[in-house]
Amino acid sequence: MIVDKKEKYCLISSDEHSLKAFQDAFFGKVADFKTVHVVLQISEEINIKNEEFSLFLSVAVQKKQEGTSFVIVNTIVNIDMFPETINIVPTLQEAEDILEMEAIERSLGF
Repeated sequence: MIVDKKEKYCLISSDEHSLKAFQDAFFGKVADFKTVHVVLQISEEINIKNEEFSLFLSVAVQKKQEGTSFVIVNTIVNIDMFPETINIVPTLQEAEDILEMEAIERSLGF
């Protein structure tokens, strides 16, 4: 797992070759990211199924309750199969756009 602290968020990228190894690394350190916005970039080299993305749903809900954002970047997954509570986008630029939109929503009290 590669952690890159940006100005407005923390970018976490996968350097593992399996989803299980990446999830173990991420969930082992998820508490370290409690107060920051998180963009999780999952490599397309990791063989992942739509159902496996739902494992990150609890993190998305928790981050929203804490007043921070959580976005997953991946081009393989079908985003229409997930609830709106989890943000999945195909590019890092779109993830940054989501972070900005959610910051605006929080400032407006939504």
